[in-house]
Amino acid sequence: MNGQTSERAVVLASGGLDSTVTAAIARRDGYALYLLTIAYQQRHAVEIERSRQVATALEADQHLVINVDLGTIGGSALTGHLSVPKLRTESERNRDVPVTYVPGRNLIFLSLAAAYAEVLGASIIYFGANVIDYSGYPDCRPEFIQAVEGALQTGTKAGMQGKGIEIRAPLLRMSKAEIIRLGLTLNVPFQLTHSCYDPVGAMACGQCDSCQIRKQGFAEAGVVDPIQYAVC
Repeated sequence: MNGQTSERAVVLASGGLDSTVTAAIARRDGYALYLLTIAYQQRHAVEIERSRQVATALEADQHLVINVDLGTIGGSALTGHLSVPKLRTESERNRDVPVTYVPGRNLIFLSLAAAYAEVLGASIIYFGANVIDYSGYPDCRPEFIQAVEGALQTGTKAGMQGKGIEIRAPLLRMSKAEIIRLGLTLNVPFQLTHSCYDPVGAMACGQCDSCQIRKQGFAEAGVVDPIQYAVC
């Protein structure tokens, strides 16, 4: 348990690389960690178990897992029967909103995080969004984050009382290599993290957009990626 301060922060924790580095940043900043993981019927549900391992490794004060069935809505390769794109170039990845975009996901995630924060009396949500590696996702942009902050100011008890809830996205404009280098200084357990959209069992496929971005990031950082891939 983090004993540096009684001030609490909610961290959206997927079990992935970015959210784990984000949680480590919140810990470095002196906050008691209250991790929130959303099981949304994603095909890469292995990340839920990884989020539990990360929570233990980072000595989170609390780790809450909430089930939200976005699979019933569908519309994404991560929750439905659409194929996950493989072996795409960077220009192909950045051309359009990818089929791995989950409609409404980050809006729902931040709404749940805000509800959790209100109950805890927390005024900070840490969110691992990134616009450089994931520029195709509309709900990872600074405009989106600012709009949600405005809605929380208007539509929450905390906002009405003048307290507000701040959304911090410390990785927003960092490259994957920069994120990895920062994580190393914070002793992030990268071996526990899962980034793959289409795992083979519990093993990363090595070919989806997320795997390619992760592998490139470790290569550019000059560090060996501690996880195994089905296809290197």
